[in-house]
Amino acid sequence: MTRNEVARLIDVCKQDSNPVMGARDAALMAILRGSGLRREEAVNLELRDLNVTDSSLRVRQGKGNKDRTVYLPPLLLSLVEDWISVRGRTRGALLCHVRKGRQVIVRSLTPQSVWLVLKNRAHEAGVDDFSPHDFRRTFISELLDAGIDIVTVQQLAGHASPEQTSKYDRRKEETKRRAVSVLDLLCL
Repeated sequence: MTRNEVARLIDVCKQDSNPVMGARDAALMAILRGSGLRREEAVNLELRDLNVTDSSLRVRQGKGNKDRTVYLPPLLLSLVEDWISVRGRTRGALLCHVRKGRQVIVRSLTPQSVWLVLKNRAHEAGVDDFSPHDFRRTFISELLDAGIDIVTVQQLAGHASPEQTSKYDRRKEETKRRAVSVLDLLCL
């Protein structure tokens, strides 16, 4: 997913006639895009898993029943904070249902409902259909493109091995050529 597509998706959420649902959907996208979580991991988050002080999300029992901590960029964290100001501080699911009457029901979304939200928002934003996993692919790929070491990316993604993470590596030959050109400086 491109930054422009993500921006269009979030803009559609912000302009929603139901600002409660719009805030929830923007927070959902912020979490998926900004942390690379799997959709099941995102719907299992509870309010207590968010620490706004250090921008962290505690993923409890992710894939393989492994716990990990991920972090949100400040801009995307602000979208989650906007949602919390609407959602309230009641214990329970972080991403929860919203009735048409704008009433928040503190009950977890399902992975299927995440897919439906994204499908509807893509249509509204004029973005080609995509899956929730596309946010994850983009997260991992952009970290690798930015030169973050593969072990750190592996830990953030919750992968069992760097080999699994390397499957997301979309860097082209030019990136490899630039990497080797650094050796020229070190050899002098």
